[in-house]
Amino acid sequence: MAKNALLVVDVQNDFCSGGTLPVQGCDEIVPVINRYMARFERDGFPVFASRDWHPETTAHFIAFGGKWPAHCIQNTRGARFRKQLKLPETVTILTKGTSGTGEGYTAFEGRDDTGTLFDEIIEKQGIRSLAVCGLATDYCVLHSVLDALERGLRVYLLLDAIRGVDAHPGDSVGAIDAMIDKGAIPVTYETLTLELE
Repeated sequence: MAKNALLVVDVQNDFCSGGTLPVQGCDEIVPVINRYMARFERDGFPVFASRDWHPETTAHFIAFGGKWPAHCIQNTRGARFRKQLKLPETVTILTKGTSGTGEGYTAFEGRDDTGTLFDEIIEKQGIRSLAVCGLATDYCVLHSVLDALERGLRVYLLLDAIRGVDAHPGDSVGAIDAMIDKGAIPVTYETLTLELE
């Protein structure tokens, strides 16, 4: 039996309305993500939620030579998951972006609360299929999906539950095309059929 899992990428306050780096449409996808989480939990499949957890000083931020305004700083309101996001009690939190030098885009840099890398968790749990949603399409979702595909996982891209930054017009569409070109399967809640054999 194939082991499926859901990865919710970076649905945090700073990426939603009122945050320091808001992604347009963040709040409208939260209810859709909640439906996915409830479905995976009901079917007995694990749910993972990644989060940016940046130090105050990091090369990721404009003030220190990076490209982004300060966001998701450790232990701040902006780094918290969106209140409306109904994370199941069984969720595994993957913390990433803790380095003062790296970008921390991919969930595969994330570690759980025991310090175990996402890679190791996937291998230990026998996960073969990963459905991915969250923020942002053209950065953390993109890098997480490409890394999952590179590792040989079947990847479902949940089109109704992602939104992008679009720092340059068309970035999100280009990211979606790139993920599909590499093998991601584009689906929505209604069309997602998980392989059970």
